[in-house]
Amino acid sequence: MRRSLAANALTFIILALLLAGAAVGWGRSQFYAAGPLAEPVVIVVEPGDNLDDITPRLVEAGALGNAEVFRIGVRYSGLASKLKFGEYNIPAGASMAEILKILVSGRSIQYRVTIPEGLTSYEVVQLLQAEPNLSGEIDTIPDEGALAPDTYLFGRGATRQSIIDTMVTAQNKILSDAWAGHDPTLPVNTIEELLVLASIVEKETGVDGERPQVASVFINRLRQGMRLQTDPTVAYGITLGREKLGHGLHESELAADTPYNTYLHAGLPPTPIANPGRAAIEAAANPDETPYLYFVADGSGGHAFATNLADHQANVARWRAIENGN
Repeated sequence: MRRSLAANALTFIILALLLAGAAVGWGRSQFYAAGPLAEPVVIVVEPGDNLDDITPRLVEAGALGNAEVFRIGVRYSGLASKLKFGEYNIPAGASMAEILKILVSGRSIQYRVTIPEGLTSYEVVQLLQAEPNLSGEIDTIPDEGALAPDTYLFGRGATRQSIIDTMVTAQNKILSDAWAGHDPTLPVNTIEELLVLASIVEKETGVDGERPQVASVFINRLRQGMRLQTDPTVAYGITLGREKLGHGLHESELAADTPYNTYLHAGLPPTPIANPGRAAIEAAANPDETPYLYFVADGSGGHAFATNLADHQANVARWRAIENGN
């Protein structure tokens, strides 16, 4: 009798093990098999979400054939604590194993924000505040000129301050590289002055090939002790970069005695007037060698340059005629 009971118990254990093995094998096959998702979907993992928060979202999206198998598989893999927040593309037919790999990769959907050259720091902050996929507030308006214009990639929920910090780091690198290789004969004594000059160049022209020429005009004027007489500095003195002037400078504005009025004050203004890009910084660091002292718009998007006042006045007359449709 005892032998019969022992045999029956052994048989039961063997059957249980076989069934358990079969269940494990079935679960494993389910975990690695193609999933039921017919179309790609986006799954959002919020900061602080855990496996139990994410699984129902995957079920609702139609990405899982068996939620419990997914939970067990994730826990068995030891990756339950490695799920990263972000926004993820789950492709059609993704297996549970592939979904897990995506969720622990951290390679979330990337958004982009483009900061054009020549914006003021206030304008950059306003642009970032309007970006709906960023989060948080910006601590303070950065110093003028401290931000590198570029296109920046980020994941949903990244902070606005993190973009600012990245821009500051990038601009510091661009500026330090340019200063290390700048023409030492320039009448620019500090890296800060180089940035001021670059910001003026940036506001005066958006034509890549012209920046070294425009920079040369201001360098020549500084060398000769001439006032820079550049309208963008006057406009900045009036608005401090917080709004667009919206019109050409009036006589009263040209006469306004601000530290940025380069018609009244010699030398560079006290701070940059915008955030210059790499090309403007490099042009300021190594401008063309030219005899030019003047330039004015030529109607083609570029400028006409002159070495003397008479030629400059003729260029101005041509530009006025173009403005008037003649």
